[in-house]
Amino acid sequence: MGALDTAERRPVASAGTLHAREVTLDAAHLGELRRTDPEADVAELQRRLDDDGYVYLPGFHDPDDVRGVRADVGARFAADGLLDADSLPDRLVATDALRKPSVRSDIAHTSGPLTELLYRGRTMALHQALFGEPVAHFSYTWLRVVPPGPGTAPHGDAVFMNRGTPRLRTTWTTLTDTSFELGGLIILEGSHRLPEIADDYVHRDVDTYCENTGEAPGQWDGALSHDPAALREWLGGRWLTADFRAGDIIVFGMSTVHGSLDNTSEEVRMSSDSRYQPASEPADERWIGPDPIAHGPDAKKGIIC
Repeated sequence: MGALDTAERRPVASAGTLHAREVTLDAAHLGELRRTDPEADVAELQRRLDDDGYVYLPGFHDPDDVRGVRADVGARFAADGLLDADSLPDRLVATDALRKPSVRSDIAHTSGPLTELLYRGRTMALHQALFGEPVAHFSYTWLRVVPPGPGTAPHGDAVFMNRGTPRLRTTWTTLTDTSFELGGLIILEGSHRLPEIADDYVHRDVDTYCENTGEAPGQWDGALSHDPAALREWLGGRWLTADFRAGDIIVFGMSTVHGSLDNTSEEVRMSSDSRYQPASEPADERWIGPDPIAHGPDAKKGIIC
């Protein structure tokens, strides 16, 4: 693994006013993600996961490898008319067709460089070490391009993928330098230990609905709230973030509450979410196989409430 990135990064305190979901985040309730050296031993990485609910590994991937991924997938987005081809790979500029965040697992699936980055080599070695056994990954990759606009609403991942083993982890990989203005990941401090999350929220399923009450399939979007400031007032803690560089990763579990800052820049953020679990345990059927059903019609399950 790479050594701890020593590139100068802006502290959150210098970022000025930050927004998420077009809501102002109080500077008194913002903080820095704790950085961990990718060379740290497995016991230390596991302690950080247990204590913090995440482990943030700056400079995990070689910048040249990430640039190669960005060039490959960027060209594919450009071919679909979503990115300006002339600005690639170092600047991602939205076309008029990219008006809201786009998630393209199909592009991810056909990209050799992205597959190499996420599902071979050091990333798989990291998860195998953390689980202490052979690992598998979802077939579906959440490859995102995020134009200027509101960020992702606060949520935990369990409600989207809890039909398999609970021993499942997400890795967020930023494929662009992601300043505060470009709108990187935010994590709610200590949220993985909250009873409101662990005892209630994580047991819900975004694709399950009450068929006897007239609830429509897909009515709930899985968000805990669309007001990150109000959510923090309810649950406590601080919103933690950082001035990210391409190749940084964050690993976290299913009950860690997170979202993203608004993109207030004039460029596009590119990142991926990938999921890993012990190979010996069942996987959520929505996200595996040659053509995952995702949150489509076949994923909906009506129950009597």
